[in-house]
Amino acid sequence: MLALDLGVFNRKAHVVSVKEALTWSAVWISLSLVFNVLVYYWFGEHKAVEFLTGYVLEKTLSVDNIFVFVLIFKYFQIPSMYQHKILFWGILGALLMRVIFIFAGVALIEKFHWTIYLFGVFLIYTGYKMFTEKDKEMEPEKNPVIRFFRKIIPVTNQLEGDKFFVKQAGKLHATPLFLVLILIEVSDLIFAVDSIPAILAITQDQFIVYTSNVFAILGLRSLYFALAHVIHRFVFLSTGLAIILIFVGLKMVMIDVFKVPTFISLLVIAFIITVSIVFSLIKTAKEKNDATDETV
Repeated sequence: MLALDLGVFNRKAHVVSVKEALTWSAVWISLSLVFNVLVYYWFGEHKAVEFLTGYVLEKTLSVDNIFVFVLIFKYFQIPSMYQHKILFWGILGALLMRVIFIFAGVALIEKFHWTIYLFGVFLIYTGYKMFTEKDKEMEPEKNPVIRFFRKIIPVTNQLEGDKFFVKQAGKLHATPLFLVLILIEVSDLIFAVDSIPAILAITQDQFIVYTSNVFAILGLRSLYFALAHVIHRFVFLSTGLAIILIFVGLKMVMIDVFKVPTFISLLVIAFIITVSIVFSLIKTAKEKNDATDETV
């Protein structure tokens, strides 16, 4: 499915319309649900609920990543048609990182059970940081990875079409497009550090963890183009995500005392997401109406 999406249907860089993005988002979500049905027939109801819970969790956390994508593209003024190519390679990098993080995380928990408490504390801390730093401005040029890269390879002052590298005066230069790709990969890495421990709170089944991650990531690019123009309206989503991370963190910490049923986790996560989105839309709609009244 990844080969079809990236190599056939979306092989050429182009401006992705909202209609196209919504269509592909619907396709990926439908395929995920079809796969969920297959999991039900292969492994039973419990594994199917684990997959659905993991998928919803990863999909929700990926929306927070879209906030970062929007800020990065806006900061570097990357045209829409070139964003497609960056997200193309960003997805491949994200899938590779998931393989490493998932197998490493599961292996750690299986060999050293106490590490599950560390993952839980980390998620609680991450949720707390999201509360306290949700309005923090992004400064990509101050990113240590970008600063280190600039010391190794010179970077052109402007874009060179959709090229990542060009030769100037016989010397290889990276373009700002490649800098953006690095930042996207770094944000994917940070996203993986948050999301993998979160889904390990739901299940340690490597097959369920990886497939739910893959399906969430496959639809990430379409979801970005579908939400990029309205993402600013989800003002309470970061707060909701912070609560979810704290919830799954507490779930991991208490796992040997009280194990929260997976179905209950699914309901809690779905409830928090719904409330966050509804209150966000109400607040932004009210602010828009107030602004219109003031103008009149």
